[in-house]
Order: sequence, then C-alpha cells, then structure tokens
Amino acid sequence: MDRKIVYSGIQPSGALTIGNYLGALRNFPALQEAYQCIYCVVDMHAITVAQHPAQLRKRTLDLIALYMACGVDPENAILYVQSHVPEHVELAWVLNTITSVGQLNRMTQFKDKSQKQKEIYAGLLNYPVLMAADILLYQTELVPVGEDQRQHIELTRDIAERFNTRYSPTFKIPEIMAPKVGARIMSLQNPKAKMSKSDADENAYILILDEPDAIRRKIKRAVTDSEGKVVYSDSQPGVKNLLDIYASFRGISPEAAEREFASSGYGALKEGVAEAVVEGLEPVQTRYKEIREDKALLESVCKEGAQRASYLAQKTLRKVYRKVGFVQK
Repeated sequence: MDRKIVYSGIQPSGALTIGNYLGALRNFPALQEAYQCIYCVVDMHAITVAQHPAQLRKRTLDLIALYMACGVDPENAILYVQSHVPEHVELAWVLNTITSVGQLNRMTQFKDKSQKQKEIYAGLLNYPVLMAADILLYQTELVPVGEDQRQHIELTRDIAERFNTRYSPTFKIPEIMAPKVGARIMSLQNPKAKMSKSDADENAYILILDEPDAIRRKIKRAVTDSEGKVVYSDSQPGVKNLLDIYASFRGISPEAAEREFASSGYGALKEGVAEAVVEGLEPVQTRYKEIREDKALLESVCKEGAQRASYLAQKTLRKVYRKVGFVQK
C-alpha cells in the first residue's frame, strides 16, 4: 500500500450513459496502474430512493461486470460491493455523532431532492455522512469526482478534521482528483443540460450498453439547429455536443473533429458520430456480455474484493473505536 489511495463509488441505480463512460469508467484502468484504486458499487446509497429489490441485485452485478469490461482488473484494484463491508455503516454511525444537522440541511443535493419528495427520510439527510465514511474508511488521499460532488468532499474533509482534532490524528484528509480535461457530454435533446440516465426522454441519452441500432437512432434524432453549418461553437450547442462526442471516441480534439466535418451537413455529422460511438463501445459491450454470463467469476470477484476491502476497513475502524472509548471485543 505504498501508492496513494484513490476511492470511487458508483450507484447501481440505473444504466450508465456514455457520459459516465467518457468521464469516469474509461479512465479507471489507467488510474489503477499509478495508484492503489478502490472501486465500489455503492448499493447502500442507492436505497435512499425506493428500489425494486430484484432490479437492485441485478444492476449491482451489472455494474461489477461493467467495471471489469471497461478494464478494471480485480487483481490490481479492489472491486467490491458496499453492503458486503459492514464497516461502512459502522463508521458512518460514529461520524454522525460529530456532524451537525445544520451542515446536512445545507447540502445542495439534499435541498434539491427533498423538494421533490412528499416525505423526507433520514437516509437522504445522512447520505453525505455515509459517503464520508466510504472515503475515510480506507485512508483515501484522492477522490475522482466532478464539481457537482465538491460540496460532499468538503464535508468529508471537515468531518475528518473535526474527528482528528477531537480524538487525535486518525484520518487522512482527502483531496479531489481533478478529472482529465475533456468533454462534458450533454443531452441529445437539450444540449444545454448534462446527459443523464434519469432523463424522462430516452432519446436524450446513450447508454453504454445500448444496441448499435438504438445508438444510431438516438443520434439521428439529436437536436442541432437551423444554421446548417458544422461549427464548434457555444452558439450551436447541439452541434458542439456531437463534435465533443465524436472527438472523445476518436481520441482527437474537437477542433480536429470540426475540420473533418467542415464541408459536411448535419446528416453526415450524425452518421459519423454514430459510427464512432458504436465502434468505441463494441469492445466494452462484447467483454461485458462474456463477464456477465460468468456467475462464478462475478461471485468470486465480489467475495475477494470484499475481503480485501474489509481488511483495510477494519484497520481504520479499530483505531476509531479505541479512540472514542469503545471496549475492545
């Protein structure tokens, strides 16, 4: 464990989009070569919103398979399911005792989500504390997240510093790992909004596991504009988004993509983008199907990942329990 520790968790609350792939999953294999990476399917976070039990189980294994299909090596990184490591909730309870309700009420995501619900449950309020426990449990130094999660990381740092001050240095203070400069993939139907798997319009997003025909159909229906020119400009957000997608999958700059389609119409641009996405996802989809059908492999990965994660988690939790005054068992 001489390499810096990177921790990342993804909820199994729905299928992932190409935005998740380009912004996160595709970059994970490279990270595991330079860091000690811990990748978690955070199923306990997922139940802050009502889930169908059978679907949650299925999607959890889907996500483990997808991690591996995207290049995560369970021998090199730690890949596990959150609920298989009970130390997460044990630490979360301790951290809850030093986290103020006022702090939790000020969390932007809590305020946004609570406004959409008739009744607010404690799990939604305490979600950030469990997230802090996820990170601090492994003495994480770097967390690869976008700007939308910055507030959660700041809260995690605050909780860690408060515990360290009250009881003596225990937790490393995590830093945000800035993502590689890259495209922010937007909705195909509203290119001023980020592509989201929760969008009510299925034509607004492309899933990593979408069939080629579905990918071509969605891109064909993508919003452009009436200017008729392929220009990489904020004044043409739909066209800009398509060029970003093409450039990301082809491994070129958006400016190079613009030059490639400069003399083309929107039809040719959409065809080019569709083929780039289909070709780019094909190896991932093929590998995913192979892994997902191997039940013994998935069970083995989950079991071994949980054992490795639990070994590290217990080291931290024993320190925490001793410092807060619990009798050793």
